[in-house]
Amino acid sequence: MIGQVAVRRFPALTVSTPRTEVRQLRAADADAVDEVFADRQTQRWLPLADANGQIDGPAWCTDLARQRRDSGDGDHYAVVRREDARVVGCLWTRRTDWGARLTEVSYALAPHARGFGLAAEAVDALAIALILEHGFQRVELRVAPGNVASRRVAEKAGFSYEGLLRNAGFVRGARVDLELWSLVAADLH
Repeated sequence: MIGQVAVRRFPALTVSTPRTEVRQLRAADADAVDEVFADRQTQRWLPLADANGQIDGPAWCTDLARQRRDSGDGDHYAVVRREDARVVGCLWTRRTDWGARLTEVSYALAPHARGFGLAAEAVDALAIALILEHGFQRVELRVAPGNVASRRVAEKAGFSYEGLLRNAGFVRGARVDLELWSLVAADLH
């Protein structure tokens, strides 16, 4: 139709690695999601415009995920540790540009799951699946300067640092610069 743009639905996917499974969130994951987002260290770096904002686990797992998926903007995923089938983190994609075939991925892990490389493993697997199986050309990460753990995830997941986006985001209600990291299709060949 002239003047209308078809909305693309974000692809449903599940990705397995030796230690994790990345899958769409379910309503039953809400308590685990609340645990991930309630952590003080996680809240320190959440990309929220409102300093008092709280992420509601049930809504994040259902309505908000469905809205993001149906709009074509992205999706919300659980990071499930394979050894005990426990949800230990969240990944989410957003800012998808279907014309350019790019999306941005963000992540948060529960405190008890940090330091074992699970975030990097899950981010790497999701990015590779988006590029190789779903035709994306670019997956981006944006990291607030000072978030050393997140920078290590980007490096370990194979992303390349591209530069600083000045005054480009929010962290707990304050404007911040963001480091831009990317993985592109050519990196996988």
